[in-house]
Amino acid sequence: MEVYPSSGNVFADLGLPDSEQLLVKAEITLRIIQAIKRRKLTQIQAAKLLGIDQPTVSDLVRGKLRGFSSDRLFRFLNALGQDVEIVIRRHRSRRPGRIRVLSE
Repeated sequence: MEVYPSSGNVFADLGLPDSEQLLVKAEITLRIIQAIKRRKLTQIQAAKLLGIDQPTVSDLVRGKLRGFSSDRLFRFLNALGQDVEIVIRRHRSRRPGRIRVLSE
């Protein structure tokens, strides 16, 4: 078995299309899950707060993100009392820009 160093994006390492977007959605989802846990919400309580049903919350916490846009995930964070800030700045090199999710 050969071992390869990670690029920092497991989705890119697996050769999945749109790997950067998948990583961003996974990182946003992690923040949603953390907020749900911090508030000690059940999936039913979280569903009511997010305006979705419990099976959809279950999909979310299990990483089944198909059908969840970044915008929708941002709205979930807002419903959980989290501010979302988007900062756009010029990239300093000639290579393509990147997307990162940061939290305080």
